[in-house]
Formats: sequence, structure tokens, C-alpha cells
Amino acid sequence: MSLALARKYRPRRFADVAVQSHVANTLRNAIAGDRLGHAYLFCGPRGTGKTTLARVLAMALNCENKRPDHEPCGECPSCTRIWSGGTSLDVVEIDAASNRGVDDARELRERAMYAPSGEDRFKVYIVDEAHMLTREAWNTLLKILEEPPPRVIFVFATTEPNKIQQAAAPVLSRMQRFDLKRIGPADVRTRLLSVLAAEGLEAQPDALGMLARAADGSMRDALSLTDQVLSLGGGVITAERVREALGLVHEDEHLALLDIIAERRAGDVFAAVAHLADHGVDFATLLADFADLLRAQLAFVLGGSLPDLSDRLKEELPKRVKVFAAGDLLRMLNLVVEVEPHLRRSGQQQMLFETLLVRFALLDRTVDLEAVLRGMPDGAGGGTGGGTGGGAGIPAGGGAGGRGVATPAPLSASAPAPRAAVWEKPRSEVGASEAAAVSPAPALFATPAPSAPQSRRMAPPPGLAAASQAPEVADRPAPKRDLLPLDINRVAEHWDAIVDSVSSEHRALLLSSTLAHATPTAVTASGSVTLTVESESHAEIIAGGEAVIIGALRRRFDGVQKLVVRTVSPEGDRVPRRLNETAVKADRMATLRKQSPLLDAAVDALDLELID
Repeated sequence: MSLALARKYRPRRFADVAVQSHVANTLRNAIAGDRLGHAYLFCGPRGTGKTTLARVLAMALNCENKRPDHEPCGECPSCTRIWSGGTSLDVVEIDAASNRGVDDARELRERAMYAPSGEDRFKVYIVDEAHMLTREAWNTLLKILEEPPPRVIFVFATTEPNKIQQAAAPVLSRMQRFDLKRIGPADVRTRLLSVLAAEGLEAQPDALGMLARAADGSMRDALSLTDQVLSLGGGVITAERVREALGLVHEDEHLALLDIIAERRAGDVFAAVAHLADHGVDFATLLADFADLLRAQLAFVLGGSLPDLSDRLKEELPKRVKVFAAGDLLRMLNLVVEVEPHLRRSGQQQMLFETLLVRFALLDRTVDLEAVLRGMPDGAGGGTGGGTGGGAGIPAGGGAGGRGVATPAPLSASAPAPRAAVWEKPRSEVGASEAAAVSPAPALFATPAPSAPQSRRMAPPPGLAAASQAPEVADRPAPKRDLLPLDINRVAEHWDAIVDSVSSEHRALLLSSTLAHATPTAVTASGSVTLTVESESHAEIIAGGEAVIIGALRRRFDGVQKLVVRTVSPEGDRVPRRLNETAVKADRMATLRKQSPLLDAAVDALDLELID
């Protein structure tokens, strides 16, 4: 029975371990200088040489043919047994995944007390998957790791050193830690070429590149995948054989999807994805490969290139440089990063992939806020800066699956500066040309109509961006027969409706949000209504909108004359916060404005409001 390539061509010397020269040279020099540590921790991704280095170290320490360069000969009986993982008196390999308990650790500790089989030999314990050991097992090994018997060396290999840090941090200080690197595609291709040459086989460069990318930094995976391809039959390893063996999608299919996005043919997405699904593709792999294609296209758009591309992609992608903008490609890659973890866990992978491609195809329905600000009058949006990559544009009207920006009417140089208070343009005021660009889906931000009547706005409080409302409109009471008697219980009962009235009729977002935190606490016979708030800043905001609040109260209650604002003392009971839709929107808007200076300036300059 023939050995798998990964076993047959496992390195026998330090110099043969690919990429990990920083570890191999250190270990070899430690042997030469008699400065060996008693415990080592090898960390790194799978298939990068952790166990191999541990075996080569054990071979070098117990080799029967001592060499001047302190490399193991790889041919003596001791080296052969250790290299093949066979039985050896002085080298013991333990799988911590199945021997992880305290009893297993106690047995290992007791076995380590026995001396090696010869005076010139070392006992080496190789513990693979060391992160699987329990906390109690590590505590059992702690003392022997700190003061081991003479000529005993422990080597722990793990892919997750963070778990050891969490379970048994004290043991890390007893070991020398080496972090092994991921093996790059170029090194994988070089190793595969030497292995195939030793086997008397040939491979196309594109096929080697596909195997190197599929290995994802693991030399063992690369050799195992090569074995899988060779199982299809002999002869030259071609790119087509690699695709067939690994279930990869042909590059022409990826280019077809890219053309659908470039030509904005969102309706063709479903037929193209259904065709791939009929051929049994793995959508997680398909998404990862398509992300690599977008990355390569971005590199060409920016004037660069990637070294590991096939000849086919090197020929086709430059033809599409003028079709894609760098900002759009960055947004696509960001969306891939967001969707990928959900797609791997989802039971509706095809639907998620289709939705993602539709969003890509509808990226033309976005508005770049920076471009909008540049088109405004001088000073309206200056000093905001910021780039367009990675999400500066917001999908319009939900056309790409998100919320959008409704662009305002052009501003003239003589037009007054937009107010910060915002409102949604009524459907009746949308012109024919505007209606075609507005999606029926709810928008995230909506801008005001230039012809909006100014009499609907309230006067802003000092230093605050509030809505403008004429006092005479705010003070206009409702007909006498519709008013309720002024009573503290009735005011408290209708307070949420009053807050909603201030928000919907006057578009006073900040004021209504503050009122949502206020509590009516007293009403006098002379018509004075007392509100209790939590802070002086809230009291100032309410004082600035006093006319609007009194007007809202008068339209519902009879005899309202005066508004009194009281601030609760720090020692007193705190007023419970009212949570309603207005308060939630206000808090969300404040958070968004803090996160993005560009959005903050756009809200003030374009009079935007959070709709959903």
C-alpha cells in the first residue's frame, strides 16, 4: 500500500521544513550550543509543520549517526521509527483531543520520571492538540513543566494558543513559544513542483495555482488535494482536472456573474445562480472565490495586479477596468465580509448569495454624500472630509436591499441655508421626475421640499438645531368643545400623545425626544403645568420650546396658561425614562451623528430626518 504524499514527503531534516526557518534554525542552534529548553509550544495553523518540527527535533536528539551540522540523518533505525510515528522507547506522541483529562496528565507525569534508554538519548513527549487539555490536566503538569527530570523535553503543538492562555496561563511562562507562519501560495507551488518531479508527474501552472489557493496556507492540505486530483487518473495535472476533483467553479462562470453586475442586469442573477446550483456548487466556496475575483478586479482598477492570477483572469480583468469604480468594489467586498459568516451557517445559502448579487447589481442606485455636499453652496458642508470607499454611498430607496437617500432639489446660491429640523416630503409634493427616482420602500433619510411652508416650523432654542414654528400657530387653541378639563391625571394619561403631537406636527425631533424623558408632576388651578426632568440641559431645551409645548397642551386641555420646568435633585429619585418611537429615533440619530462627521454635517446642512 502506497503512502499518501503528505506522509511520504514529510521533511526529515530541519532544512527541509518549508517557510519555518526561524524555528528550525533556532532549534538546530540550541542543540549545537547545548541550550535546549525543557518545554516548547509550537503554535500555528493546521498543516504548517508543528508536529513535523517536533519529530525532527526528537530525531536530531536521538539520531544514531551524529552529524556535524546537528541535522538528523533520517536513515538510522531511531530516525526511521520517529519519522514514521512508530513505536519508540524515548519518543512518545500523545493526542490531547482523546487524552485530555487529569488521569491522562497524571500518567504522563509518572512516565516522564523514567530515564531515557541510553545516556546519550533524550525522552521527548509530543502532545498534539494541546489546547484540548483541561484546566485540571494542566495543573497536574504544572510542576513537572517547571522542574522536569534530566534529559526530558516536552513539545506541545496547538492551533489555538489562546485557549491555553485562558485555561492555564501559568504554564506559558514555563515553555518557549514559537509561532509558525502560514505557507504562502508561491512556497506551496514550489513544494508541489518538487514533489511531482520526484513522482515523475507534470502539472500546468494554473493547476498548481488553484491547488495552492485551495490549500489556504497548509502544506499538508496542498499535498492531500494533489493526491485527490491524482486519483482521477494519471498524466499531466490540468486546471480542468483540479476543478473536477475539488468541485470548483470555472473562471468563466465567475466572469459571467461579474458581467451581470457590471451591466446592472439584476434580473439575470437568479437564472445564473440556479444554473450553478443545478451543478451542485458549494455556495460558501463560490462566495470565497467570487470575493477573490472582486479583489483581483480592484487591484487592476487601482493600477496594480495580483501575482497568483491565472492567465485567463490576467487577460479578462483589465478589460473591465473602466466599468467598475474602486469605491463600488470596496463596498462589494465589505458586503461579502458581512454576509460570509451568515451564509456558512444558513440553511438558505442560495437565497443569500442571490440577494448579495442583486445588491451588487443595484449599486448604481446609491448617492455619494460627499458628492452631494460638494454640490452645495459654499460653507454648507465644508470641513467634513472623508472618502467614498467602503460605504460612503447609501443605497437609495431600498433598491439594493438597504435604505436610501432621497436627493434634495438643487440649491441656488441665493437660497437661504437649510434648517436642521427635518421632515419627509409628502407624496403630493413629489414631481414627476422625482417620483421616478423614489423607491416605494421606506428611506433612511428623507429631505425636505424647498417649498415647504415655513409657518409649520417652531423657533429653535438658543444654541440648538431645532425646528422653526411660528408662535401664533403654536398658541392657536382648539375649539372649546373639544378640550378636556386640566387635571394632572389626564395630563399624565395623554402625555405620550402630546409628545407625538410635537414630533409629528412641528418636526421638533430634539424637543420631542427631551419631552419623552420628562414627567408631568403637578397642575395648579391657575393653569400652570409642571414638568420634571433629569438634567439642566433637558430643562434648557424644554424652555426653548415652551411655546410649542403650551400650544400642544392647549389643543387638548382647557385653561393651560403657563409651563414650569423642575430639575430633579441628584439625591432625589430619578425620573423613569419614557421609551417610545420618538425617543428611540432620537437616540439612534444621535449615535449615527457621533459615528460619522460627514453624516453629522449632512443632517444639519440638508435638513435630514431619520425615518426608519
